[in-house]
Amino acid sequence: MFTVNIPGLEQTNQILHILFIFLPFLWALGTLPPPDALFLWAMEQILEFGLGGSSMSTHLRLLIMFIISAGTAVTSYFIPSTVGVVLFMTALGFLLSLNLSDMGFFFKHSATGHRVGTKSKALPNGSEKQFTWKECLFYIIILVLALIETSLLHHFAGFPQISKNSPQAIVGYILMILLIILWLLREIQSVCIFGIFQNPFYPKNVQTVTLFLEKQRRLMKIGVIRRILLNLVSPFAMIAFLSLDSSLQELHSVSVSIGFTRAFRMVWQNTENALLETVIVSAVHLLISSTDVWWNRSLDTGIRLLLVGIMRDRLIQFISKLQFAVTVLFASWTEKKRRKSTTTLCILNIVFSPFVLVFIVFSTLLSSPLLPLFTLPLFLVGFPRPVQSWPGPVGTTACICADTVYYYQMVPHLTTALQSAMAAGSLGLLLPGSHYLGRFQDRLIWIMILECGYTYCCINIKGLELQETSCHTAEAQRVDEVFQSAFEQEYARVCSVNEHFGNVLTPCILLPVKLYSDARNVLSGIIDSHDNLKEFKGDLIKVLVWILLQHCSRRPSMQEVIHKTENKGKESLIILPALNASPQTQSLEDTDSLSSEILDDWSDDNVFGDEPTIKKGKEEKDQLKVVPGVNLPIPGSVESQGVGDHSVGTVPENNLYKAVILGYPVVDKGRQEDVAYIPLMEFSCSHSHLLSLPEEWTSNCLPNSKMREMSSLFPEEWYQFVLKQLECFHSEENASNVLEEIAKDRVLRDFYVHAVMTCYFSLFGVDTMVPSPGHILRVYSGVLPWSLALDWLTEKPELFQLALKAFRYTLKLMIDKASLGPIEDFKELTNCLEEYETDWYIGLVSDEKWKEAVVQEKPYLFSLGYDSNMGVYTGRVLSLQELLVQVGKLNAEAVRGQWANLSWELLYATNDDEERYSIQAHPLLLRNLTVQAADPPLGYPVYSSKPLHIHLY
Repeated sequence: MFTVNIPGLEQTNQILHILFIFLPFLWALGTLPPPDALFLWAMEQILEFGLGGSSMSTHLRLLIMFIISAGTAVTSYFIPSTVGVVLFMTALGFLLSLNLSDMGFFFKHSATGHRVGTKSKALPNGSEKQFTWKECLFYIIILVLALIETSLLHHFAGFPQISKNSPQAIVGYILMILLIILWLLREIQSVCIFGIFQNPFYPKNVQTVTLFLEKQRRLMKIGVIRRILLNLVSPFAMIAFLSLDSSLQELHSVSVSIGFTRAFRMVWQNTENALLETVIVSAVHLLISSTDVWWNRSLDTGIRLLLVGIMRDRLIQFISKLQFAVTVLFASWTEKKRRKSTTTLCILNIVFSPFVLVFIVFSTLLSSPLLPLFTLPLFLVGFPRPVQSWPGPVGTTACICADTVYYYQMVPHLTTALQSAMAAGSLGLLLPGSHYLGRFQDRLIWIMILECGYTYCCINIKGLELQETSCHTAEAQRVDEVFQSAFEQEYARVCSVNEHFGNVLTPCILLPVKLYSDARNVLSGIIDSHDNLKEFKGDLIKVLVWILLQHCSRRPSMQEVIHKTENKGKESLIILPALNASPQTQSLEDTDSLSSEILDDWSDDNVFGDEPTIKKGKEEKDQLKVVPGVNLPIPGSVESQGVGDHSVGTVPENNLYKAVILGYPVVDKGRQEDVAYIPLMEFSCSHSHLLSLPEEWTSNCLPNSKMREMSSLFPEEWYQFVLKQLECFHSEENASNVLEEIAKDRVLRDFYVHAVMTCYFSLFGVDTMVPSPGHILRVYSGVLPWSLALDWLTEKPELFQLALKAFRYTLKLMIDKASLGPIEDFKELTNCLEEYETDWYIGLVSDEKWKEAVVQEKPYLFSLGYDSNMGVYTGRVLSLQELLVQVGKLNAEAVRGQWANLSWELLYATNDDEERYSIQAHPLLLRNLTVQAADPPLGYPVYSSKPLHIHLY
């Protein structure tokens, strides 16, 4: 037990006793930070302001970088030589400012590739395109030049007291000129100068990417000049300023080790901020030359730069927080619905404005968010937290839905566009924690900067929901208004004021990005036209012929079979229904009776009711199946008569050609089912079997009388034309002769007639009338009407998908003919179908293949739908093209403050009401969009990318 009273400890004990009383209150208000958030926040602050680093994209990178940077400062303290200290600080400052993880992965992957003897195929985040040996050589040259400059200036130059004519002062003048030039070149790249004035040099009212790029060419040249000055000239000028400083003569000083380690790191890590800090220190040196002043007497240059850096950061935060507080106050006052309830709070804020400023200052000093309770003008100080604001890893959580794939496709192209824009300075000063909002049609892209360094930055891209709610729509409209006034409206005056200056969103730039544009059209007058629907049936047969022929000619085994066929002279035998053979007896039922077998739930009065059920049980599937080699004595079945002489010597059993048909009444023994007559047929051409359909598609399920009736609809000339246009035999010299022989093969032709007309019958059912729009939509969606061939088709998934694809192609063909005009000849029709095959995906938005087509970047996608509210059929077309995405910068403190309120409201106040005030739309604050962009489970972005590293050169 201590018997000596120490006044300092007694005073500390009293202060802590008072503080402990308020700890529960601070915890309830959300001001007391969790241990993990406090630890990460402290590391970020020390790394950024004490060691010259940057916030990191992951917590692991932050911890590793903090340890290495702290070790660098400690090591520099024990180096005995001044030249060695300067060289060590310069080298480590440069190396630590690079993206070391990508560089390490590159070297490791390159070494592995050379050892195995294979080339690298994939690097993370597109690094295979961004980091090469040329860039590695560039960094080595920069490092060597920096070391040479530092050693020469430090060794040969004297260290006179700073004056207006000293070498360090001259370098300071050069830095001032560089700062002014870089500031002007950066501001001229954006559509708004300071976010207040419209930039007269920025392209306005541009509708096409080509015209925009042409008008922006001058600005891009200016951006190249700025890049050279920022990445090459400015760092070497600042190294010269630091190398000439007299403070480096003082060895074994903690202040020198910390201050100059940070200074030499900041030169590369954040060149623009380092340039501003150096200019301020140089200007103060020139203005205050007296050595009696505390600034000059007690502080070395490194510590001065550190203090200026802290003041710069806190001043920017204070201005942003003050602007956010004013915006919240103004938003509450102008909201008509809640003006009565918020008037009292607004008056109290005005009366007690000094106390509000105290909260803002305290929040600024802690670098913690300013928390507006329930987004009302009632401000608290949120607990200090890292720049990322959320505890989990970046990009690991998102509310995946059908819209996610559109952002997934767009992000690589958006990243490429952001690369050039950030390098040119179009997005302003790049700082960790900055937020940007992109807009294109119904898409909203949220971009956050996680990490910055020399010629690179790391970002996270989030995609917000496309299905707009009322709140979402209201704020999205304001976003559109802000961008339209900046990018599309022409102003008479040279420097006009930004009309939406008070908004948290400031327009920045237009980015050309390759993405899908979404167009929705009403098909009234097309899909319900009697003439169009009548032509639809005839076109469907042609498309079926084309689809099946193309499928058979492009089978993977096609080329192998071609080579084997050259050595064989035999002709193939197949089992084929005899379409033209005379039936031995009449059919069981008259063909006209089929029209009465329509299911009730397939009436047009129930277009969008319950979908018709397709029975797929084993018993139902066996109804129309041809059973080879087995004679099944099933009650109620009708056995077919043997083929007779065909079985002698060639077929082991007549039972091989018997068919079992269920569901028909028993007939007399003397009656014979004409559907069971399946003779053996021979191809007249030895190459015909190369284009033959699979054997399982040859089984018969329709009466021959029905098949003969439908075969008259088969387009013979179109079949001959398509067959002669096939490219499967182009490798042979006599390809045309081979196709001519195949075209003359009547057996192959009957083969296709049978398959095509059976599919045709399955798609339209027993109804031979012109199809209704409801029928078209149902079959397009994969719901087929009942018919004798329904089970036959659904049992063959590959053929079913081909028939469905043909139906969808035919619908698209009908729409194109109604919009663009009729098809002139077979050649034009072929070109149209080939375009559908190569450039289009025609299907349903809910299909997995739709998502695959988006990821594979099919040029066009089409889907048919029905708007139940308007009672109209709609067509949706996605077109892949390079279009302009509007991007603006958000007030970072407004985002942090609203996210802090979201965390406090849900975790501390436990207010999870879906209609709570804090998530209601507000045009100034963009509350609803900001809440959406938060990480799940508090937010609900539909897409969130992994940290993306962008190289800025």
